Amino acid sequence: MKITDYLLGYSPPIWATLIAGVFVVVTLSLSMYLVLEHLYSYKNPEEQKFLIGVILMVPLYAVESFVSLVDPSISVDFSILRDCYESFAMYCFERYLVACLGGEDRTIEFMKRLGHASSKTPLLELDYEKGTIKHPFPMNYILRPWKLGQWFYQVVKFAIVQYMIIKSLTALLAVFLEAFGVYCEGEFKWGCGYPYMAVILNFSQSWALYCLIQFYAVTKDELARINPLAKFLTFKSIVFLTWWQGVAIALFYALGLFRSPIAEGLQFKSSVQNFIICIEYRWALLL
Repeated sequence: MKITDYLLGYSPPIWATLIAGVFVVVTLSLSMYLVLEHLYSYKNPEEQKFLIGVILMVPLYAVESFVSLVDPSISVDFSILRDCYESFAMYCFERYLVACLGGEDRTIEFMKRLGHASSKTPLLELDYEKGTIKHPFPMNYILRPWKLGQWFYQVVKFAIVQYMIIKSLTALLAVFLEAFGVYCEGEFKWGCGYPYMAVILNFSQSWALYCLIQFYAVTKDELARINPLAKFLTFKSIVFLTWWQGVAIALFYALGLFRSPIAEGLQFKSSVQNFIICIEYRWALLL
């Protein structure tokens, strides 16, 4: 029996469907409340339109995960919507931070001014010297110090754009490979596409995350009014940790370390991931 035939005949345990369904309803309610609250007090559109774009990622993730949990046979096909919107949400998050700084021109001018002033040691112990950012170990052996100003801003922008492109392309490629039965989601085999795409995405995400951390370190004092640390950690957990969480679950399965009753009841690696996402995403809205 092919795995696709088995997936078509599979249905998750009732307890998993009920628990996930309750959390998804709560997530949708909180999401709509936050969106309507922003629309009701739509006084700063340049900031709020991008923030709404980020908020909408949470209910989309929750709904996609719940549908994939109920019907794993369409998990890969349905995830393309989530992955493409995730790329858009990354863009919205970066644009939201820039809007809070007054736009691109003011952001670049702010970085230039900051480069000529002394600063306390920010996240990851980065330090400024003569208008540059020194990289922490081991990145200091790979990269030269970045000059604050337009160059640094373009580096951050490129890091986000490359992740958007790679994430969208790998989502489309996953659907293509799945159609020929060689994607094998969650399986680390030489003849499967999943492990190679996992490596590429991890490098892409790590670079984007590193650049976002640098951007946060430079702008955190200027963005203090919007509590940037909470927003940064929340967005990072939604976009980056969710992916690494899925890879970790796949590795645990491959090594035979995932033997909990919940995992055995759900049977599939993707089902475990989708069940966890349905539960954990409501907390992102509370931060």
